[in-house]
Amino acid sequence: MTANRGVFITFEGGDGAGKSTHLQFVADALRMHGEEVVCLREPGGTIIGEQLRATVLDPGNYVMSSECELLIYEAARAQLVNQVIEPALDRGATVLCDRFTDSTIAYQAYGRGLDIEFVKQASAFACRGLEPDRTILMLTGGDAEFGLDRATRHKHADRLEMAGTDFHERVNAAYIELAQQNPERIRVVVSDDTKAATARKVFGELSDLFEWMADEKVCGDALFELLVMKRETMGRG
Repeated sequence: MTANRGVFITFEGGDGAGKSTHLQFVADALRMHGEEVVCLREPGGTIIGEQLRATVLDPGNYVMSSECELLIYEAARAQLVNQVIEPALDRGATVLCDRFTDSTIAYQAYGRGLDIEFVKQASAFACRGLEPDRTILMLTGGDAEFGLDRATRHKHADRLEMAGTDFHERVNAAYIELAQQNPERIRVVVSDDTKAATARKVFGELSDLFEWMADEKVCGDALFELLVMKRETMGRG
């Protein structure tokens, strides 16, 4: 990172781990401190990316090959990096992204069985060498079936969520291996406690990037309770 460049943080994990929820908690807190925050999801974040997302996650596209699936994800990523992420980082914004290249390794290499070196090369090409400054790996503390039940409790399963328990067990194992291989970048947070308690753990893993997150006077119980209440109120609205 250069002095004026923004911070790129990704949230990873299997389905139902709480990635989107805790990404929003971090975004809300950063905005309270005057930061420009760009929240994204993969695939998506651009008009082209959202169109590709609809295609790759559509259960009706059950005949889609694993190779086609990989290239759709990389195409959406290439557009997102070029159109949104790099410009945001260049102007000093903090970019929070729900999934990035670790998901592709976990789902398409370990889950689908595609060659891992090819998958890594495809991702490097799509994002022009961009890597996250920090990755928060959210784990449910349970097995893949538990996570899938969490993820689909209030909605229909998408094409990836319908891939089966064995597939998602391979994905979850891949994330653990990736975290072991990249301990400085990937920080593991288990979401088996209250949202406020889990948020505190997430903030702790980001405190070297944002010093105020380590200050108990700033990041005390009141802040985490406020963040949870705000999101729950928005959800009811």
